[in-house]
Amino acid sequence: MRDGFVEVTSEDELRALVGPPKPRAVTKERTRLHRWDREWLAHSPFCLVATSGADGSCDVSPKGDPPGFTHVIDDATIALPDRPGNRRVDGFRNVLANPHVGLIYLVPGRTETLRINGRARLVRDAPFFDEMIVKGHRPDLALVVEIEQIFFHCPKALLRAQLWQPGTWRPDALPSHARMVKSVQVTEETLEQLESYYGRSYAERLYSR
Repeated sequence: MRDGFVEVTSEDELRALVGPPKPRAVTKERTRLHRWDREWLAHSPFCLVATSGADGSCDVSPKGDPPGFTHVIDDATIALPDRPGNRRVDGFRNVLANPHVGLIYLVPGRTETLRINGRARLVRDAPFFDEMIVKGHRPDLALVVEIEQIFFHCPKALLRAQLWQPGTWRPDALPSHARMVKSVQVTEETLEQLESYYGRSYAERLYSR
């Protein structure tokens, strides 16, 4: 424990500090998709998938595709396609050991989010894979989630962050991705090669194996 840290070690202590939840926050939980949940998924191009391994280690992976990329199987089941990436599959390995997942869906410009918690499994093929083809890429895997809890989360966090306010965006405040990669890890590529790799053609290779 660092000097000066005052740790919270029990739920009673936590409740004494933050107070009880508002009734509306408790009653908003659902277990099946409402019409507006389906509409949200149809307009969302991005979500975060949280998983945990058998040892309790955690991972959060971003997933993005054209709006509506999440396939609704039925009112209690959804599926997310896997796309070519770095092949670490940290989240997928977690799911194989512990099926519990948490998802947060964003719609650009909207400050509330849609949260889904449930149990996941990996599927290597299914009839709905044909509906997940983007730019000729048919996924090799999909994450199928059986919904246990779903609700809309209030907009306070995104409002505080001013996430969708272009006036707050400062992408050039940080070095290029290639320069940061070269600084924090050993790579065979030179900085110039990395700059070329992450350059304009990078977006053209999003669905390449």
